Amino acid sequence: MRHLLPTLKELTRTDMHIYDESSVQEKLLPRPYTDSDINVTRPVFVRSGTGSAYLYCSFLDQPNLPDEKGLPSASSAKSTDPDPFPVTPSFFVPVPLISLSMELAQVIPLFSKSSVLIIKNDRDEWIGYITASDIMNSIHQAYRLMEAYLETTLETVGSALSLIDEEAKVAYWTSGAENIFSIRKTDIIGQPAANFFPPERLQSLKTLYSGESVYRKQHQPRSDLFALINARPVRLDGRIVGAVAAEVDITTEIRLHQELLHMSSKIQHLEKAVARLHPETDPFARIKGSSPIIRQCLETIRKISTTPATVLIMGESGTGKELFAKAIHDLREPETAPFIAINCGAIPASLFESELFGYEKGAFSGADPKGKKGKIELAEGGTLFLDEIGEMPFELQVKLLRVLQERSYFPVGGTRTKQANCRIIAATNQDLPAMITRNQFREDLYYRLNVINLIIPPLRLRKEDIYELTQTFLQEFSLLYNRHIEVIPPELFKHLFEYDWPGNVRELRNVIERLTILTMDGEIKPEYLPDSLTSAKVNVPSEPEQTVANLKSAGKEVAHDPNVTDSLQKSHGPDHLAAVAREAANPSVTFPEQSSGSSYQQQMDAYEARLLLQYLKAAGGNKRTLAKQLGISRATLYNRMNRLGI
Repeated sequence: MRHLLPTLKELTRTDMHIYDESSVQEKLLPRPYTDSDINVTRPVFVRSGTGSAYLYCSFLDQPNLPDEKGLPSASSAKSTDPDPFPVTPSFFVPVPLISLSMELAQVIPLFSKSSVLIIKNDRDEWIGYITASDIMNSIHQAYRLMEAYLETTLETVGSALSLIDEEAKVAYWTSGAENIFSIRKTDIIGQPAANFFPPERLQSLKTLYSGESVYRKQHQPRSDLFALINARPVRLDGRIVGAVAAEVDITTEIRLHQELLHMSSKIQHLEKAVARLHPETDPFARIKGSSPIIRQCLETIRKISTTPATVLIMGESGTGKELFAKAIHDLREPETAPFIAINCGAIPASLFESELFGYEKGAFSGADPKGKKGKIELAEGGTLFLDEIGEMPFELQVKLLRVLQERSYFPVGGTRTKQANCRIIAATNQDLPAMITRNQFREDLYYRLNVINLIIPPLRLRKEDIYELTQTFLQEFSLLYNRHIEVIPPELFKHLFEYDWPGNVRELRNVIERLTILTMDGEIKPEYLPDSLTSAKVNVPSEPEQTVANLKSAGKEVAHDPNVTDSLQKSHGPDHLAAVAREAANPSVTFPEQSSGSSYQQQMDAYEARLLLQYLKAAGGNKRTLAKQLGISRATLYNRMNRLGI
């Protein structure tokens, strides 16, 4: 391969004469000559007694150097021979000895001592010599070939390739760069890159000064130009000596995408307007997720929606309790039925009664002269959603209890009862039984509300839904903030899946909104995540413990829920129902202890495998029955069992 530097063996010459030092003393050296037949001057080398090498020079253009190592000067030698030796000025030049195994980089500095080097083998035998002119010619030829190959390759790539040296001057500029940036090669090569582009927009300068490498990063070298860039520093002997960048013009694509985002935003606004006129037929459209635990919740909602019973929704803050309440309302009420929500923790105690029950005209000073309808009256024929029911003032709880019992109430300042013709759905993130023991919540109201209990799982127990939720929120906020999101790195999802999400879906939504706002170049970076998320550690034991608590609570509610009881008795029989209730209230599943040697996913897989084995045993080994009980297909069950090694 001629573009590579040659080896010493390839450059070795063997047309030489070698004599010992004794030949000099005895004047036996031949007269240097030029073989006119082959036009090659054969050098004469002398080996001293110590093994050193000397070149016998007899060229008219060489200076008369001093003798070395006591060797006599040939020009000063006295001879009575009729043909004196030699007739031209002559001298001896020390020649370095090199090994055939040496690298060319080690050999080149030795030419500062002599233009000829003698090569010896492993047995210290002189096998040839190399000259500085041969080295220079071979290096120059290899350089020309490499330059030709490189230039042809770079011009063939088609991207805009540029190279800046360590002085930040443009050293290379392809025709692709000329086409994209409209700057001729002859105008920019050798000039500082900052003379043509704003320094703060030059990724090549950042790479040169920081050593940062980027791949397919979106940037703007000019205000009117968008490009995808790959950039890497050029290093030599551990030092950055330049930076190379390859850029692809995506200005047209970005503008088209911005127009598409603008049109998508208009379409979204139109869809919202249409949705207000024609409500969504699917009540579960806004509930995102396909995990088994979410599918179980949706199945429970379908059962609940067949009755007008009061529902108590329990779940941590941020789990989306109002979405589930709205789904229940949409399933069991007509399209025109109102859905009235009131946050019991957001209204002062002094105003809560008038907000809930309304008031008659003249009920108190400052009141509307015409009176005001309360939330219960506004919800007539529909649903009243009491969010954060645990925050309701204790003295008003008895009045709400009367509404639930008698389905009637008195407005503030009123003397005639009004009928409460609405369904009640309450929600809380608090432990109501514990509040009852502290005399903070009425026990009788709790039992009136807790006709049917729906537990919304926290996000940490349904992490398989994080991907779908993330994509939904990204689409929403990219349209809202006019951001083009092109790349979502896998390490970002790694952080999302490892986090415990104490704020649940609301916290995830806020994080995705933050990421969308901070992303300006189309690529979401993990460093955009909040510190609280990247530095948090996964608390593995807490999740199973919370799951046990939820199972116990859910098991007790299922056992006392007449609607669910009837359904289970019809499908599985009373014995199966009793077994489910006992198992839920006293689960025998043991959860893995946290181990420093196993990952979070390994521990969760071990737990899931044990849980599946337990339920498979309860189903008598019948996988079809188990799949039906879990609400999944047999193929999904088989795949999951194979993944878990069951």
